[in-house]
Amino acid sequence: MQTQPVLVLGGNGFVGRHLCSARIAAGYAVRLPTRHPDRAADLRVLPGLEIVAADVNDPGTLTALARGCRAVINLVGILNERGRSGAGFQRAHAEFAEKLVAACRSAGVRRLLQMSGLPASVNGPSHYLRSKGAAEATLRAAADLEVTIFRPSVIFGRGDSFINRFAGLLRPLPVLPLARIEARLQPVYVGDVVAAFLFALKERATIGRSYDLVGPEVMTLGAIVRYVRDRLGLHRLVFGLPDGLGALQAWLLEWLPGKPLSLDNFRSLAAASTSDANGLVELGVTPTPLEAVVPGYLGADARTLRLRDNRRHRV
Repeated sequence: MQTQPVLVLGGNGFVGRHLCSARIAAGYAVRLPTRHPDRAADLRVLPGLEIVAADVNDPGTLTALARGCRAVINLVGILNERGRSGAGFQRAHAEFAEKLVAACRSAGVRRLLQMSGLPASVNGPSHYLRSKGAAEATLRAAADLEVTIFRPSVIFGRGDSFINRFAGLLRPLPVLPLARIEARLQPVYVGDVVAAFLFALKERATIGRSYDLVGPEVMTLGAIVRYVRDRLGLHRLVFGLPDGLGALQAWLLEWLPGKPLSLDNFRSLAAASTSDANGLVELGVTPTPLEAVVPGYLGADARTLRLRDNRRHRV
C-alpha cells in the first residue's frame, strides 16, 4: 500500500464513503478528517484509513491535514442551510474553496480534485448553484495548482439521500404531490463517479479539465419517483404541482427534520441537471443505468450494507 495518503475532505458523506472504500481497495492510504469520528465508526475496518478528529474550516488545521499528502479531494458540500440568506452555502462552497487553495499552497500539495455539481454557475437560480459556481471559478483561477473539477448530476447508489428519500416519502402517503415534476435530471451512479475520481488521480491529462458526470438517460423527476414507487410495489398517486403550490410545498417541507425539500432545492430544479458532454465516456467509464443498481439496495438497511462492503476490504 502506498503510504503517502490522499486527503479526502467530506469523506464521511455518501460519495466519500464509497470513494474511501474504493481508494483503499486499490492499495492507497486515505486521510479522512471529521468533526464526528464516531459517525465514521463503520469505516474503521478499512486498512490504511486514517480518521482524524478535526474541523476543516479552520485554515491552520486544513493546512496541517494537507501536509504530506499526494493529493486533496474536496467533497465538502451542503444541499440545505439554516435560513435563506445563502450565507451557509457561501461558507461551505465558495469560501471553503478559497481556504483550500491557500492550504494546498502552504502545504506544498499541488493536485486537487473538486466535487462541484450540474449545472453550477455564478448566475444560477439558487444559492447552491451560485456558490458551487463561485467555488469552480476560484479553483480555475489557481493556475499554480493541478485542478480537476467534476460536475455530476444527481447521484444515486447504496446509501444515497435521493432515491431513498423518495422511498421514505412514498411509503406512508397515499398520494405524493410533487414540485417541479418535469425537472430534467440525468442520474449518475456513485460507483461511476468514484471511478472518475480514481482515474483522474492517475491520469495527468485530466489536469485543468472539468467533467460533467451524467448517467445514460435523461429522466424527469416524476419518472424517477414513479420508478421508485413501482420498484417498491406501492400503489401511490404521484402528480405534479403548479409552481406556486410547489414553492409553498418546498417552504413547508424545509421546516421538517432532514428538510426533504427546501425553497433553494426548488429553485435549483428550475435548471436542467443534464449534459450532452458525458465526462464518464471521456474517461473510459461506461455510465450505469438506474435500473441496474437501484433494485439491489432500495429498502435495504444502509448501515448493514456499508459494514458488509467495508469488511470486504480488510486484509
